[in-house]
Amino acid sequence: MKSQAAGSIRASISFPPEIYETLKGIAKEKKVSLAWVVREAAVLYIGAKTPLFSQKMHEQQ
Repeated sequence: MKSQAAGSIRASISFPPEIYETLKGIAKEKKVSLAWVVREAAVLYIGAKTPLFSQKMHEQQ
């Protein structure tokens, strides 16, 4: 499977309808894509569980 961007992997994810609608609403409010919202949520979730991951992500930006 080819990556979309350097170091990125494409994934297909299914959400319950209520979660999908909430994510779409957040994306519309922030004027970003739904994918951006999901990626940001994943980074925040992993950062909360693994503080060193959060630090590493900030250093890469």
